[in-house]
Amino acid sequence: MRWTIPAVVGGTVLGFAAAAYPGLWRDRCLNWGARPDEAAREMAGDDLLPDAPVVSTRAIGIGAPPSAIWPWLVQMGPHRGGAYTYDWIENLFRLDMHSADEINPRWQDLAVGDELPLGAALRMRVEVLDPERAMVWRSDDGAWVWSFELHAADDGATRLVSRNRIRNPRTGLATRLLSMYVMEPGSLIMERKMLLGIKERAEKLVSADDPAAGEAKRAGSAAGPVG
Repeated sequence: MRWTIPAVVGGTVLGFAAAAYPGLWRDRCLNWGARPDEAAREMAGDDLLPDAPVVSTRAIGIGAPPSAIWPWLVQMGPHRGGAYTYDWIENLFRLDMHSADEINPRWQDLAVGDELPLGAALRMRVEVLDPERAMVWRSDDGAWVWSFELHAADDGATRLVSRNRIRNPRTGLATRLLSMYVMEPGSLIMERKMLLGIKERAEKLVSADDPAAGEAKRAGSAAGPVG
């Protein structure tokens, strides 16, 4: 009997959260850190999956120029620079991710057409590579397009925008519910950590090159929205 009330209360809270998520929290989850114009703006790679039913646009302000951010993006991937997120979670799925804290010249030669394995069943192909501006990956099954863009500001800071376009090959109700209530919040947790990880590494790189400039650029980034 003593467990009945907590169980009822817990079930009620979870039920309310599930019912409220689509209307109250889903947009925030899918567009964490992104300004309205960033969420609405067309990005490189949008044309590769124009009818995607799930689109997320997440962004962060970084107190560094694109030149200090781009190398971290280029070296992302398994057996490379990792994803700057929670490695232990990534590796539960045997992705062999190990987030690097340094720029490795061996991982800077990325080119359009290159493919990287993401687990045993999925490969990601580079579709767009516009240095210090845009990078786009597409899964080999065509159901996922992942785009990154860098937008420099006059004060030396940069907006890093990440967009995922996803079409689940299965359209059953159970799959849609799993995607909405588990995968979407889960992707926010991982991608938020990734964006913060790139921000930390890029700003540290700028500070190491020029401590005074790094401090000024961080101040400029902090003055505006950072996600």
